[in-house]
Amino acid sequence: MVNRAAGILLDNDLLRAATEWRREFHSHPELLFDVARTAARVADLLRRFGCDDVVTGVGRSGVVAVVRGGRAPESRTIGIRADMDALPIPEATGLPYASTIPGMMHACGHDGHMAILLGAVKHLAETRAFSGTLVAIFQPAEEGGGGAKVMVEGGLFERFSIEEVYALHNMPGMEVGTFALSDSVMLAASDRFNLKIVGTGGHAARPHEAIDPIPVANQIVSALQTIVSRAVDALDPAVLSVTSIHAGDAYNVIPSEVILKGSVRTLSDVNRAKIESRVGAIVTSIAEAFGASAELDYYRGYPPTVNHSNQARVLGNAAARVAGVAAVKRDIPPIMAAEDFSYMLQDRPGAFIFLGNGRTEPLHHPRYDFNDSALSYGIALWIELMSGQENC
Repeated sequence: MVNRAAGILLDNDLLRAATEWRREFHSHPELLFDVARTAARVADLLRRFGCDDVVTGVGRSGVVAVVRGGRAPESRTIGIRADMDALPIPEATGLPYASTIPGMMHACGHDGHMAILLGAVKHLAETRAFSGTLVAIFQPAEEGGGGAKVMVEGGLFERFSIEEVYALHNMPGMEVGTFALSDSVMLAASDRFNLKIVGTGGHAARPHEAIDPIPVANQIVSALQTIVSRAVDALDPAVLSVTSIHAGDAYNVIPSEVILKGSVRTLSDVNRAKIESRVGAIVTSIAEAFGASAELDYYRGYPPTVNHSNQARVLGNAAARVAGVAAVKRDIPPIMAAEDFSYMLQDRPGAFIFLGNGRTEPLHHPRYDFNDSALSYGIALWIELMSGQENC
Protein backbone atom coordinates (compact mmCIF):
# COMPACT_ATOMS: atom_id res chain seq x y z
CA MET A 1 0.00 0.00 0.00
CA VAL A 2 1.25 3.46 -0.83
CA ASN A 3 2.39 5.63 2.08
CA ARG A 4 0.03 8.56 1.71
CA ALA A 5 0.92 11.60 3.78
CA ALA A 6 -2.25 13.19 2.43
CA GLY A 7 -4.26 10.46 4.11
CA ILE A 8 -6.09 8.96 1.12
CA LEU A 9 -5.56 5.19 0.97
CA LEU A 10 -6.22 3.29 -2.23
CA ASP A 11 -8.77 0.52 -2.03
CA ASN A 12 -7.31 -2.95 -2.60
CA ASP A 13 -10.19 -3.76 -4.95
CA LEU A 14 -9.17 -0.79 -7.10
CA LEU A 15 -5.56 -1.98 -7.26
CA ARG A 16 -6.65 -5.50 -8.19
CA ALA A 17 -8.89 -4.10 -10.92
CA ALA A 18 -6.10 -1.88 -12.25
CA THR A 19 -3.80 -4.91 -12.42
CA GLU A 20 -6.42 -6.85 -14.37
CA TRP A 21 -6.94 -3.95 -16.81
CA ARG A 22 -3.19 -3.62 -17.29
CA ARG A 23 -2.72 -7.30 -18.07
CA GLU A 24 -5.73 -7.33 -20.38
CA PHE A 25 -4.24 -4.43 -22.36
CA HIS A 26 -0.89 -6.21 -22.37
CA SER A 27 -2.44 -9.32 -23.92
CA HIS A 28 -4.04 -7.33 -26.75
CA PRO A 29 -1.51 -4.79 -28.05
CA GLU A 30 -2.34 -2.50 -30.96
CA LEU A 31 -0.16 -0.12 -32.97
CA LEU A 32 -0.21 3.62 -33.62
CA PHE A 33 -3.72 4.90 -34.48
CA ASP A 34 -5.11 1.38 -34.98
CA VAL A 35 -6.19 0.94 -31.38
CA ALA A 36 -9.86 0.15 -31.89
CA ARG A 37 -10.09 -2.65 -29.32
CA THR A 38 -8.08 -0.76 -26.71
CA ALA A 39 -10.00 2.49 -27.18
CA ALA A 40 -13.35 0.70 -27.01
CA ARG A 41 -12.38 -1.03 -23.76
CA VAL A 42 -11.13 2.23 -22.26
CA ALA A 43 -14.33 4.05 -23.23
CA ASP A 44 -16.50 1.28 -21.80
CA LEU A 45 -14.70 1.41 -18.45
CA LEU A 46 -14.91 5.21 -18.31
CA ARG A 47 -18.66 5.09 -18.88
CA ARG A 48 -19.03 2.49 -16.13
CA PHE A 49 -17.11 4.76 -13.76
CA GLY A 50 -19.80 7.44 -14.17
CA CYS A 51 -17.73 10.10 -15.91
CA ASP A 52 -19.65 13.24 -16.85
CA ASP A 53 -18.68 12.85 -20.49
CA VAL A 54 -16.82 10.26 -22.57
CA VAL A 55 -15.86 11.18 -26.11
CA THR A 56 -14.32 8.77 -28.63
CA GLY A 57 -12.60 9.39 -31.94
CA VAL A 58 -10.61 12.36 -30.66
CA GLY A 59 -7.40 12.68 -32.67
CA ARG A 60 -8.65 9.87 -34.94
CA SER A 61 -8.82 7.14 -32.28
CA GLY A 62 -8.25 8.77 -28.89
CA VAL A 63 -10.65 8.75 -25.95
CA VAL A 64 -11.33 11.69 -23.63
CA ALA A 65 -13.29 11.59 -20.36
CA VAL A 66 -14.48 14.51 -18.23
CA VAL A 67 -14.96 14.33 -14.46
CA ARG A 68 -16.13 17.39 -12.56
CA GLY A 69 -15.12 17.80 -8.95
CA GLY A 70 -17.60 18.08 -6.09
CA ARG A 71 -15.81 20.70 -4.02
CA ALA A 72 -16.28 24.48 -4.26
CA PRO A 73 -16.53 25.47 -7.93
CA GLU A 74 -13.28 26.47 -9.54
CA SER A 75 -12.36 27.22 -13.15
CA ARG A 76 -9.28 25.00 -13.10
CA THR A 77 -9.39 22.29 -15.77
CA ILE A 78 -6.52 19.81 -15.73
CA GLY A 79 -5.66 17.37 -18.51
CA ILE A 80 -3.83 14.12 -17.72
CA ARG A 81 -2.58 11.99 -20.61
CA ALA A 82 -1.99 8.25 -20.94
CA ASP A 83 -0.70 6.71 -24.18
CA MET A 84 -2.38 3.60 -25.60
CA ASP A 85 -0.29 2.13 -28.43
CA ALA A 86 2.17 -0.77 -28.35
CA LEU A 87 5.27 -1.61 -30.42
CA PRO A 88 6.01 -3.94 -33.38
CA ILE A 89 8.23 -6.19 -31.25
CA PRO A 90 7.73 -9.96 -30.75
CA GLU A 91 7.27 -10.63 -27.03
CA ALA A 92 9.67 -12.97 -25.25
CA THR A 93 8.45 -12.77 -21.63
CA GLY A 94 6.60 -16.09 -21.49
CA LEU A 95 4.10 -14.52 -19.09
CA PRO A 96 0.57 -15.93 -18.73
CA TYR A 97 -0.80 -12.62 -19.99
CA ALA A 98 1.77 -12.21 -22.81
CA SER A 99 0.75 -10.70 -26.12
CA THR A 100 -1.72 -12.74 -28.13
CA ILE A 101 -0.87 -10.76 -31.29
CA PRO A 102 2.21 -12.04 -33.17
CA GLY A 103 4.92 -9.41 -33.63
CA MET A 104 3.37 -6.88 -31.26
CA MET A 105 3.78 -6.18 -27.55
CA HIS A 106 3.47 -3.50 -24.91
CA ALA A 107 7.23 -3.05 -24.59
CA CYS A 108 7.06 0.54 -23.30
CA GLY A 109 4.53 0.26 -20.49
CA HIS A 110 1.63 2.08 -22.08
CA ASP A 111 -0.57 -0.70 -20.72
CA GLY A 112 0.46 0.43 -17.24
CA HIS A 113 -0.04 4.12 -18.05
CA MET A 114 -3.63 3.41 -19.13
CA ALA A 115 -4.37 1.34 -16.03
CA ILE A 116 -2.98 4.09 -13.81
CA LEU A 117 -5.13 6.82 -15.32
CA LEU A 118 -8.20 4.56 -15.34
CA GLY A 119 -7.67 3.81 -11.65
CA ALA A 120 -7.37 7.51 -10.82
CA VAL A 121 -10.47 8.37 -12.86
CA LYS A 122 -12.51 5.64 -11.15
CA HIS A 123 -11.55 6.91 -7.70
CA LEU A 124 -12.14 10.57 -8.55
CA ALA A 125 -15.45 9.89 -10.30
CA GLU A 126 -16.70 8.01 -7.23
CA THR A 127 -15.49 10.44 -4.58
CA ARG A 128 -15.61 13.80 -6.43
CA ALA A 129 -13.30 14.99 -3.64
CA PHE A 130 -11.59 17.68 -5.68
CA SER A 131 -12.34 21.06 -7.19
CA GLY A 132 -12.23 21.96 -10.84
CA THR A 133 -12.40 19.47 -13.70
CA LEU A 134 -10.31 16.48 -14.71
CA VAL A 135 -9.95 15.72 -18.40
CA ALA A 136 -8.47 12.23 -18.87
CA ILE A 137 -6.77 11.93 -22.26
CA PHE A 138 -6.14 8.46 -23.72
CA GLN A 139 -3.88 9.10 -26.69
CA PRO A 140 -3.03 6.86 -29.66
CA ALA A 141 0.18 6.76 -31.68
CA GLU A 142 2.87 7.91 -29.28
CA GLU A 143 5.36 5.43 -30.73
CA GLY A 144 6.29 7.40 -33.82
CA GLY A 145 2.87 8.49 -35.03
CA GLY A 146 2.66 11.84 -33.31
CA GLY A 147 -0.76 11.19 -31.85
CA ALA A 148 -0.36 14.05 -29.39
CA LYS A 149 0.18 16.48 -32.26
CA VAL A 150 -2.90 15.18 -34.05
CA MET A 151 -5.00 15.65 -30.91
CA VAL A 152 -3.67 19.15 -30.26
CA GLU A 153 -4.13 20.26 -33.87
CA GLY A 154 -7.66 18.82 -33.74
CA GLY A 155 -8.59 21.28 -30.99
CA LEU A 156 -8.30 19.02 -27.93
CA PHE A 157 -7.41 21.80 -25.50
CA GLU A 158 -9.98 24.27 -26.79
CA ARG A 159 -12.76 21.71 -27.02
CA PHE A 160 -12.34 20.61 -23.40
CA SER A 161 -11.11 23.98 -22.01
CA ILE A 162 -7.89 22.40 -20.72
CA GLU A 163 -5.62 24.87 -18.93
CA GLU A 164 -2.74 22.62 -17.83
CA VAL A 165 -1.61 19.15 -18.90
CA TYR A 166 0.39 16.38 -17.21
CA ALA A 167 1.75 12.92 -18.02
CA LEU A 168 3.97 10.21 -16.55
CA HIS A 169 6.16 7.47 -17.95
CA ASN A 170 7.55 4.42 -16.20
CA MET A 171 11.33 4.16 -15.94
CA PRO A 172 13.16 0.82 -15.56
CA GLY A 173 16.13 1.08 -13.23
CA MET A 174 14.37 3.51 -10.89
CA GLU A 175 13.09 1.88 -7.72
CA VAL A 176 9.35 1.34 -7.40
CA GLY A 177 7.92 4.11 -5.23
CA THR A 178 10.23 6.81 -6.59
CA PHE A 179 9.66 9.67 -9.03
CA ALA A 180 11.97 11.91 -11.08
CA LEU A 181 11.53 15.11 -13.08
CA SER A 182 13.08 18.50 -13.75
CA ASP A 183 11.75 22.02 -14.18
CA SER A 184 13.03 22.39 -17.74
CA VAL A 185 14.12 20.02 -20.53
CA MET A 186 13.26 16.37 -19.84
CA LEU A 187 13.66 14.66 -23.23
CA ALA A 188 15.25 15.38 -26.60
CA ALA A 189 13.98 16.26 -30.04
CA SER A 190 14.08 13.26 -32.36
CA ASP A 191 14.82 13.73 -36.07
CA ARG A 192 15.82 11.22 -38.74
CA PHE A 193 17.28 11.13 -42.21
CA ASN A 194 17.36 8.88 -45.26
CA LEU A 195 20.31 9.27 -47.61
CA LYS A 196 20.91 7.76 -51.03
CA ILE A 197 24.41 7.97 -52.51
CA VAL A 198 24.20 7.45 -56.26
CA GLY A 199 27.29 6.43 -58.24
CA THR A 200 27.87 4.24 -61.28
CA GLY A 201 27.91 0.49 -60.90
CA GLY A 202 30.44 -1.80 -62.52
CA HIS A 203 32.59 -4.91 -62.33
CA ALA A 204 34.56 -5.35 -59.11
CA ALA A 205 37.70 -6.06 -61.20
CA ARG A 206 37.49 -2.70 -62.98
CA PRO A 207 36.65 -0.07 -60.31
CA HIS A 208 38.21 2.71 -62.40
CA GLU A 209 35.33 2.41 -64.82
CA ALA A 210 32.76 2.95 -62.07
CA ILE A 211 31.94 5.56 -59.45
CA ASP A 212 31.89 3.40 -56.36
CA PRO A 213 29.33 4.77 -53.87
CA ILE A 214 30.65 2.64 -51.00
CA PRO A 215 33.81 4.68 -50.26
CA VAL A 216 31.71 7.81 -50.72
CA ALA A 217 29.36 6.55 -48.04
CA ASN A 218 32.30 5.67 -45.79
CA GLN A 219 33.64 9.22 -46.06
CA ILE A 220 30.21 10.68 -45.36
CA VAL A 221 29.65 8.52 -42.27
CA SER A 222 33.04 9.55 -40.87
CA ALA A 223 32.39 13.22 -41.59
CA LEU A 224 28.93 13.13 -40.02
CA GLN A 225 30.51 11.99 -36.75
CA THR A 226 32.49 15.25 -36.60
CA ILE A 227 29.34 17.38 -36.41
CA VAL A 228 28.68 16.68 -32.74
CA SER A 229 32.37 16.56 -31.77
CA ARG A 230 33.43 19.71 -33.64
CA ALA A 231 30.41 21.84 -34.58
CA VAL A 232 28.25 21.57 -31.45
CA ASP A 233 28.82 23.14 -28.03
CA ALA A 234 29.96 20.34 -25.72
CA LEU A 235 27.69 21.73 -22.99
CA ASP A 236 24.60 21.43 -25.20
CA PRO A 237 24.12 17.66 -25.72
CA ALA A 238 23.39 16.17 -29.13
CA VAL A 239 23.59 12.71 -30.68
CA LEU A 240 23.93 11.76 -34.35
CA SER A 241 23.88 8.06 -35.21
CA VAL A 242 24.02 6.38 -38.61
CA THR A 243 21.97 3.28 -37.92
CA SER A 244 21.61 1.52 -41.28
CA ILE A 245 23.81 1.06 -44.37
CA HIS A 246 22.86 -1.08 -47.33
CA ALA A 247 24.67 -1.53 -50.64
CA GLY A 248 24.93 -4.35 -53.14
CA ASP A 249 24.31 -8.08 -52.97
CA ALA A 250 27.16 -9.68 -54.94
CA TYR A 251 30.90 -10.29 -54.43
CA ASN A 252 31.94 -9.17 -57.90
CA VAL A 253 29.65 -6.19 -58.55
CA ILE A 254 30.22 -2.58 -57.57
CA PRO A 255 26.73 -1.32 -56.68
CA SER A 256 25.29 1.84 -58.16
CA GLU A 257 23.93 3.19 -54.89
CA VAL A 258 24.17 3.05 -51.11
CA ILE A 259 21.24 3.68 -48.76
CA LEU A 260 21.91 5.08 -45.29
CA LYS A 261 19.56 5.90 -42.42
CA GLY A 262 20.22 7.81 -39.25
CA SER A 263 18.87 9.47 -36.12
CA VAL A 264 19.58 12.90 -34.62
CA ARG A 265 18.75 13.84 -31.02
CA THR A 266 19.06 17.41 -29.71
CA LEU A 267 17.95 19.45 -26.71
CA SER A 268 18.03 22.95 -28.22
CA ASP A 269 16.56 24.58 -31.32
CA VAL A 270 20.02 25.99 -32.12
CA ASN A 271 21.61 22.54 -32.35
CA ARG A 272 18.62 21.11 -34.13
CA ALA A 273 18.91 23.66 -36.95
CA LYS A 274 22.73 23.54 -37.05
CA ILE A 275 22.92 19.75 -37.35
CA GLU A 276 20.28 19.62 -40.07
CA SER A 277 22.22 22.24 -42.04
CA ARG A 278 25.60 20.53 -41.54
CA VAL A 279 24.26 17.11 -42.58
CA GLY A 280 23.02 18.59 -45.85
CA ALA A 281 26.30 20.38 -46.56
CA ILE A 282 28.47 17.36 -45.78
CA VAL A 283 26.60 14.78 -47.84
CA THR A 284 26.31 17.07 -50.85
CA SER A 285 29.93 18.23 -50.93
CA ILE A 286 31.52 14.82 -50.32
CA ALA A 287 29.35 13.11 -52.92
CA GLU A 288 30.21 15.77 -55.49
CA ALA A 289 33.93 15.49 -54.71
CA PHE A 290 33.81 11.81 -55.71
CA GLY A 291 31.69 12.39 -58.79
CA ALA A 292 28.61 10.89 -57.16
CA SER A 293 25.34 12.53 -56.12
CA ALA A 294 23.41 12.57 -52.87
CA GLU A 295 19.65 12.49 -52.28
CA LEU A 296 18.86 13.49 -48.70
CA ASP A 297 15.49 13.40 -46.98
CA TYR A 298 15.67 14.95 -43.51
CA TYR A 299 12.61 14.64 -41.27
CA ARG A 300 11.94 16.64 -38.14
CA GLY A 301 10.19 14.49 -35.55
CA TYR A 302 9.13 15.16 -31.98
CA PRO A 303 10.40 18.41 -30.43
CA PRO A 304 12.13 18.45 -27.02
CA THR A 305 9.91 17.71 -24.02
CA VAL A 306 10.21 20.80 -21.84
CA ASN A 307 8.50 21.06 -18.45
CA HIS A 308 7.09 24.37 -17.23
CA SER A 309 8.71 25.31 -13.95
CA ASN A 310 5.58 26.07 -11.90
CA GLN A 311 3.75 22.96 -13.07
CA ALA A 312 6.86 20.84 -12.44
CA ARG A 313 6.95 22.18 -8.88
CA VAL A 314 3.27 21.34 -8.37
CA LEU A 315 3.68 17.85 -9.81
CA GLY A 316 6.84 17.23 -7.81
CA ASN A 317 5.09 18.31 -4.63
CA ALA A 318 2.19 15.94 -5.35
CA ALA A 319 4.69 13.10 -5.85
CA ALA A 320 6.40 13.99 -2.56
CA ARG A 321 3.09 13.86 -0.71
CA VAL A 322 2.53 10.38 -2.19
CA ALA A 323 5.97 8.82 -1.78
CA GLY A 324 7.89 11.12 0.56
CA VAL A 325 10.28 13.98 -0.18
CA ALA A 326 13.33 11.72 -0.39
CA ALA A 327 11.68 9.59 -3.08
CA VAL A 328 11.36 12.47 -5.58
CA LYS A 329 14.33 13.68 -7.63
CA ARG A 330 13.56 17.14 -8.98
CA ASP A 331 16.69 18.02 -10.95
CA ILE A 332 17.47 15.06 -13.22
CA PRO A 333 19.51 15.72 -16.38
CA PRO A 334 17.75 15.37 -19.74
CA ILE A 335 17.46 11.97 -21.42
CA MET A 336 18.12 11.77 -25.16
CA ALA A 337 15.01 9.70 -25.85
CA ALA A 338 11.92 11.48 -27.22
CA GLU A 339 8.23 11.70 -26.37
CA ASP A 340 5.34 13.26 -28.27
CA PHE A 341 3.85 14.71 -25.08
CA SER A 342 6.21 17.52 -26.10
CA TYR A 343 3.53 18.79 -28.48
CA MET A 344 1.07 19.16 -25.61
CA LEU A 345 3.63 21.02 -23.51
CA GLN A 346 4.23 23.41 -26.39
CA ASP A 347 0.55 24.34 -26.36
CA ARG A 348 -0.28 24.36 -22.63
CA PRO A 349 1.73 24.67 -19.40
CA GLY A 350 2.33 21.34 -17.73
CA ALA A 351 4.88 18.76 -16.69
CA PHE A 352 6.10 15.22 -17.36
CA ILE A 353 7.41 12.88 -14.65
CA PHE A 354 9.12 9.49 -14.47
CA LEU A 355 7.70 6.71 -12.28
CA GLY A 356 10.03 4.00 -10.99
CA ASN A 357 9.48 0.58 -12.57
CA GLY A 358 12.11 -1.31 -10.58
CA ARG A 359 14.91 -3.54 -11.88
CA THR A 360 13.16 -4.69 -15.03
CA GLU A 361 14.35 -5.06 -18.60
CA PRO A 362 14.74 -1.73 -20.42
CA LEU A 363 12.00 -0.10 -22.46
CA HIS A 364 11.50 -1.51 -25.99
CA HIS A 365 13.05 -4.84 -24.97
CA PRO A 366 11.25 -8.09 -25.92
CA ARG A 367 11.34 -9.23 -22.26
CA TYR A 368 10.19 -5.92 -20.77
CA ASP A 369 7.06 -5.88 -18.62
CA PHE A 370 5.42 -3.08 -16.66
CA ASN A 371 5.80 -3.63 -12.91
CA ASP A 372 2.34 -3.91 -11.36
CA SER A 373 3.77 -2.80 -8.01
CA ALA A 374 4.14 0.68 -9.52
CA LEU A 375 0.43 1.02 -10.31
CA SER A 376 -0.52 2.24 -6.85
CA TYR A 377 2.05 5.04 -6.93
CA GLY A 378 0.90 6.27 -10.32
CA ILE A 379 -2.78 6.16 -9.38
CA ALA A 380 -2.06 7.98 -6.11
CA LEU A 381 -0.06 10.64 -7.94
CA TRP A 382 -2.95 11.62 -10.20
CA ILE A 383 -5.43 11.55 -7.33
CA GLU A 384 -3.12 13.75 -5.27
CA LEU A 385 -2.54 16.16 -8.14
CA MET A 386 -6.31 16.71 -8.45
CA SER A 387 -7.36 16.56 -4.80
CA GLY A 388 -4.26 17.59 -2.83
CA GLN A 389 -3.73 20.79 -0.86
CA GLU A 390 -1.64 22.40 -3.60
CA ASN A 391 -3.69 22.40 -6.74
CA CYS A 392 -2.79 25.48 -8.69
